Amino acid sequence: MRIGKKSRKQLIKEELKRSYLFFIKEANLDLKSKGYGLIRDKTILADEVASIASVGYGLAALVIGVEHNWISFSSACERAIKTLETFEQNVEGLNGFFYHFINIKTGKREWNCEISIIDTAIFICGAITCGEYFGGIVKEKAQKLYEKMNWGWYRNPNTNQFYMGYTPERGFWGKWDMYAEQLMLYVLGVASPTYPIPATMYDEMEKPVGRYGTIQNLIYTYCGTLFTYQFSHAWIDFRGKVDKEGIDWFENSIKATKANKQYCLDHQDRFKTYGEKSWGLTASAGPKGYSGGYGAKPAIAKADEENDGTVAPCGAIGSIVFTPQESIEVMEYLYHQYPKLWGKYGFKDAYNLEGEHPWYATECIGIDKGISMVMIENYLSGTIWQCFMKNESVRKGMELLGFHSKSKDLEKLSFT
Repeated sequence: MRIGKKSRKQLIKEELKRSYLFFIKEANLDLKSKGYGLIRDKTILADEVASIASVGYGLAALVIGVEHNWISFSSACERAIKTLETFEQNVEGLNGFFYHFINIKTGKREWNCEISIIDTAIFICGAITCGEYFGGIVKEKAQKLYEKMNWGWYRNPNTNQFYMGYTPERGFWGKWDMYAEQLMLYVLGVASPTYPIPATMYDEMEKPVGRYGTIQNLIYTYCGTLFTYQFSHAWIDFRGKVDKEGIDWFENSIKATKANKQYCLDHQDRFKTYGEKSWGLTASAGPKGYSGGYGAKPAIAKADEENDGTVAPCGAIGSIVFTPQESIEVMEYLYHQYPKLWGKYGFKDAYNLEGEHPWYATECIGIDKGISMVMIENYLSGTIWQCFMKNESVRKGMELLGFHSKSKDLEKLSFT
């Protein structure tokens, strides 16, 4: 499927619209269903399975759709209300957190999955965004769902860190011990009006610093996979802000994206998929199934062993706010050179040229279309950032964690 020759601007907007359509078309819109508003995790292999993170991005899609006149304000608002009601009444979870994967018709747990703190956070970020945009009942329902989240329940008091996951069968396991995609957890958790966490949880997060080539002082994540540098930034506008230690997370994600590209360039001799305009190592589908290990150095994990030449368009597109020129070049190149990578929802999940025959993902995955959609909208207009940052609790969370404008530091230096 092709859209014909388009200008750069047209291609960006086409990918935005088609990503938006994923969340419109892959949703349960049966008003009689207990799963109204739930959105599939992916387009194939999971017909009955929704993910709560997909719903979070889908709520953001409603805002984007109204802004581009793809859906009326009233229709989008009504859909948001009914989706939040589904979470109030039917989606299975515990202590304000929900199961990662749920049945799209019933809202009940699927695949014996975990109650996920990070995926619930993505959902609530979408709900808060919708609440600020539509106001009224949407805002009231988003706030109530946020207030039900018992952040202390998911906190290990011995380590002062969030657990990684929980199931009734296993209990809690793992730990969010180092920097990754979870910055949103601290912002939301510390400002909770009902179950606030101590700000020291953010302070005690490990922040390993490394370099890759000429890129220095990069606070890196475990696998070096791009989504970990993107997901919190989809909602929180870190531009021009630093924390009390002077860390600029937006600048850090710029460095991480450039390191990801350079890593691909440095490994072109190993993988022919990699190139100047074909990079973006992030969790995605691959020839052997979904992998969360695709990533670039610096990283703690052995990136060289995990990578198999798979490139995901959402890797570069999700970084369009960090590296606009480079990310757009990838979009243009992939669109024109690999037509099999394009479908009704825009770019499919990933591709790989390493085997005897090129491999192209047949599916689109909700979180990957979501990060592409939200980041393109933020690049074009900043709408999602503007809505989310309007929220009183979000602003309070940033303040409690010590985030402030860089200009204040400059004023202090000038004064002294």
